[in-house]
Amino acid sequence: MNQDPSLFSAAAESPDSVASLSAHRPSGDSPAADTASVVASQDVLRGQKSVAISHNGALYRLQTTRQGKLILTK
Repeated sequence: MNQDPSLFSAAAESPDSVASLSAHRPSGDSPAADTASVVASQDVLRGQKSVAISHNGALYRLQTTRQGKLILTK
């Protein structure tokens, strides 16, 4: 994934955080990034602590921590 993992953490914390995602965007990014869709972490994890994600032939693991944060590892 080319997106900053902190964006996923911010979106997962609360629906109100979605409005502040642009505050996490580096200043060099284009305004078109504002049109990206948001997926709730609950929809991705489906009640599990971690899921495997296949991306461009590589396998990644998205997991939630005890503090409610998200970690994406290769």
